Amino acid sequence: MFLMDNRYVIIMAGGVGSRFWPLSRRERPKQFLDIVGNGETLIQQTYRRFKKSCPEKNIFIVTNAEHKDIVIEQLGIDPSRVLGEPFRRNTAPCLAYGTFRILKENPDAVIAVTPADHLIVKEEKFSDVIQNCFDFAEGNDALITLGIKPDRPETGYGYIQADQKKPVKGHRNLLKVKTFTEKPDIDLAKVFIESGDFYWNSGIFIWNIKAILSAFEKHMPDMYTVFNEGRDLFGTKQEHSFIGKTYAECRSISIDYGIMEKAENVYVMCTDIGWSDLGTWSSLYEHSSVDKKGNSLIRGEIFSYENERNIFNISPGKIAVIQGLKDYIVVDSDDVLLIVKKEEEQNIKQYLEDVKNSTKEKFL
Repeated sequence: MFLMDNRYVIIMAGGVGSRFWPLSRRERPKQFLDIVGNGETLIQQTYRRFKKSCPEKNIFIVTNAEHKDIVIEQLGIDPSRVLGEPFRRNTAPCLAYGTFRILKENPDAVIAVTPADHLIVKEEKFSDVIQNCFDFAEGNDALITLGIKPDRPETGYGYIQADQKKPVKGHRNLLKVKTFTEKPDIDLAKVFIESGDFYWNSGIFIWNIKAILSAFEKHMPDMYTVFNEGRDLFGTKQEHSFIGKTYAECRSISIDYGIMEKAENVYVMCTDIGWSDLGTWSSLYEHSSVDKKGNSLIRGEIFSYENERNIFNISPGKIAVIQGLKDYIVVDSDDVLLIVKKEEEQNIKQYLEDVKNSTKEKFL
């Protein structure tokens, strides 16, 4: 019998969102912003979405320690369920922390893991998919990842190859994973699409706590050992100082590279849930409403003349008069104005470094 109280969620909210600079800043990264312009921040959307799948008291947020107050403010969450990381160490230490904290509370937990800043348009279908994954994960030694059916040869996502010959009986669209592949070039991405075996790697996972702890112990024994040494300290006053020492010993590594790409018991739930990782302004544009000329106004007020296929985000209290732009990103955030060609937006990180080197950290 699957118990609702055994369902848990870890929301990873430690990213810096540098590709959404200058809107996303160090003090308030993109997960704490209403990037989509619908009245909810991305972390609020994620939290609300998962309240359908598990008790609210079982949702934990792992974030940078300096952002704990923002999380509590935006979600109205019990502070004991907001886990503060002393340093950024990628997703493997983040999930080790969340998993050992849940272990102290419930050794029979089944856990869904999600980034805080992704967009999911088909929310009802998403809830059904998570339910299905919870059901399978509860009784199986399995690490499940959500694979998104691709609709274009995207070079910005990692891919999962599903073994079409190994479907799981009784669970539609659940297949064994053959391989994980890093972000491909455009020619390889086209091959992936044509094959029909490849899905985008969403970074959303579901597993039972025994399966993921066993995977840590087997594939990342160093990390398992340092967290396991303090397993009795989680949920106590000693947790904070223990985590400070533990993170100092942890290498920075992703859960994909540390475990998922090495483990043999990995499955992919193939689905279409209207997903985007909202990693770039262009990905936001793909999910935005546009005018007759293909321009998207996320926020603000503009007078637009002869503009085509642009994305505009203007600070409240201002108006912008813009003429003759095609395929540009225009973002105004009070003290910074960014104007970049869409096709060159991969350079925003470098532009941010240049700004940092020239102005110290004033505009970060």
